[in-house]
Amino acid sequence: MNPVLLQDAPPSGVRQGRELPGVREVVKHDGRRQPFDYAKVYRVAARACAGLAGCAPEALLDACAPQLWDGMSTAELMRVLTQAAVELTSVEAPNWQYAAARLLLAQSYKDAARNRGDREPGYGDFLSLVVRLERMGRYGTYIREHYRDDEIAELGRYIRPERDLLFNYVGLKQLIDRYLIRGRGGELLELPQEMFMGVAMHLAMRERDKLEHAKRFYDMLSQLEATMATPTLSNARKPFPQLSSCFIDMPQDDLISIYDTDKAFARVSKFGGGMGIYVGKIRARGSAIRHHQGASGGVIPWIKNFNNTAVSCNQLGVRRGAVSVYLDVWHKDILDFLELRTNNGDERMKAHDIFPAVCIPDEFMRRVERRDTWYLFCPYEVEQVMGFRLEDAWGEEFERRYQACIDEPRLPRLEVPAIEVMKRIMRSAFETGTPFVFFRDTANRMNPNKHAGMIYCSNLCTEIAQNMRPTILVEERLADGDIVMRYRPGDFVVCNLSSLNLGRCQTMEDIRRTVHAQVRAMDNAIDLNHYPVPQAAVTNRRYRAVGLGVSGYHQYLAQRQIPWESEAHVAEADRLFEWINYFAIEASWQLAREKGPYELFPGSDWQTGAYFDLRGYRTRPGGPDWDRLREQVARDGVRNAYLIAIAPTSSTSLIAGSTAGIDPVFSRFFLEEKKNGVIPQTAPGLSPQTFWYYQEAHTIDQQWSTRAAAARQRHIDQSQSFNLYITPDIGVREFLNLYMSAWKQGLKTIYYVRNRSLEVADCVACSS
Repeated sequence: MNPVLLQDAPPSGVRQGRELPGVREVVKHDGRRQPFDYAKVYRVAARACAGLAGCAPEALLDACAPQLWDGMSTAELMRVLTQAAVELTSVEAPNWQYAAARLLLAQSYKDAARNRGDREPGYGDFLSLVVRLERMGRYGTYIREHYRDDEIAELGRYIRPERDLLFNYVGLKQLIDRYLIRGRGGELLELPQEMFMGVAMHLAMRERDKLEHAKRFYDMLSQLEATMATPTLSNARKPFPQLSSCFIDMPQDDLISIYDTDKAFARVSKFGGGMGIYVGKIRARGSAIRHHQGASGGVIPWIKNFNNTAVSCNQLGVRRGAVSVYLDVWHKDILDFLELRTNNGDERMKAHDIFPAVCIPDEFMRRVERRDTWYLFCPYEVEQVMGFRLEDAWGEEFERRYQACIDEPRLPRLEVPAIEVMKRIMRSAFETGTPFVFFRDTANRMNPNKHAGMIYCSNLCTEIAQNMRPTILVEERLADGDIVMRYRPGDFVVCNLSSLNLGRCQTMEDIRRTVHAQVRAMDNAIDLNHYPVPQAAVTNRRYRAVGLGVSGYHQYLAQRQIPWESEAHVAEADRLFEWINYFAIEASWQLAREKGPYELFPGSDWQTGAYFDLRGYRTRPGGPDWDRLREQVARDGVRNAYLIAIAPTSSTSLIAGSTAGIDPVFSRFFLEEKKNGVIPQTAPGLSPQTFWYYQEAHTIDQQWSTRAAAARQRHIDQSQSFNLYITPDIGVREFLNLYMSAWKQGLKTIYYVRNRSLEVADCVACSS
């Protein structure tokens, strides 16, 4: 059960006695010394280069010869060979990254076999491995509770080792270092195809025909047609399977609620989830507390508290917590909020480890355009004077309430030119890459579940847009010496993510087949999840929300020779994502027929047909049969309240060997510095045919990116992690126009502003 790279057939024509100057002996793993065998090393190099255009074993050995020394270990020899192959990677010879991956695989096979006590390197008995890992506490006992031994053995026989050859070096290294199961001492115990099968088994274990679906999920993952999000790949099959990427909470304006949100964030962070927190209900600085004027410290001290939690609560020390904090642009503390990550001003008002995000209504953007006055209010004072909460409305109702606040002379406010607030947003974005932007009216207008609630903000990576409600403490009492606390769960947003690899799905039938498998796998994850907080389980089962995304978008365009800056790109974005959306809804409808629709389906835009009307969906020649699907959904429902959300995929797209999310490439070819050396990387599938279609991100007119994002957004019921790429010489008016264009064209969110001179951190939790 091993790929060709482990077969030991020496190539013909190799002179057995050749030596390298100064290299006489090598040291085996067990300490034995043996003569250096050039022919054997040549065979290793030849197997790594077999079938790869532009790769020759002689070139590899010539490159590594100066780095060899007498008495080196065989493990060091493999490391030198691998690094030499990595460093030979170039625009002219991109296949060296696959040769390097094969060398890394061969060493990983040997390491895993040694650590597991296997006689031969490579893939052995899968059932024995599952039993061993369960006994070690690395596998959850639930796997063997759902599968008989003969079923696990059958799935083991279905494993396809040759699919390991699909990895490039960076993708394989990422998988080995961060996703495969290891022992207590860090020793490798699992191989890539075993990981894929373990994840597939977990996601299929409650299906009626679980073997069929496990094989289907395995094929999807192992052929790199789709990736599951980092928490799913990392935690499925393990004792604490927290599978969800994204969580969003909103505290009320009271001490207990704020600390409950902080506690929930700590528990989410512990299991590797990213968090979005809406703080728009918290009163502003200087407001009264229990009639004591000026007592409130505002939102900034609480945000600093979340910042400390992000730093102190991490995933077993692997990475620190990550949280984005959202505040309304009309909130009195907004000006201080926009300075949270900048390097100027009072350091006591900073929170450098959180990601600020601003919630913007249409009225603000109109006032920016008119150069009109903007008014800042405290939400607590609004409620005290006006009798309503300003943040609890959107669209025309928000505008009526906002104007009523302006017209009420008893209500304290700050007056500032709207353009000045916008300048603060742009200055912070230019300097720090944040704040993220959430266009709240657009998000709520297109919300298919507006009958059941409201969307206040997005998540850490700005791709999630779902109904939100705070969890409320109903009762706290003593009962038989115990303290009993009873909560009414709100809508604590949870989302499970998976990304379609457009770089590998070449036909519409490929896309349809993969999307159907993804939607089923994500829906299953809802019921197979270990939830860090109970309110997350309530919300996830009420809405059954999933987030289908994509990776390899730029690769897809380059392979079809579609220029980024072109009408053809905008048209293809519209066509492609209409079909993806159609397939996702079709899959969810089929699941609803099989398992029932989500709880809140009655009265939703899905049932009334408003979802299809808002997007102008009608059957037309050559397009999806929307009229039929609309009737089917109205009759049978859909399984999932929300379906599409395009995450950044910064980690998992490396595994898949594709471009990240919907982003253009930073560069066709670049060097990444790691502790073991420099790693050259090329755009996926770089060739003379694709070279000029890989236009680099910072050379692209961002208006073209915005137009393509708008075309996609019509077909995305949630949002997309859409970045703006700017250069340090961008003009203020041009920068402002990017925001205005995004708003006018119907985008729901803007993620990072990536200035060429600025490094920003990618979200790992949402990588899918």
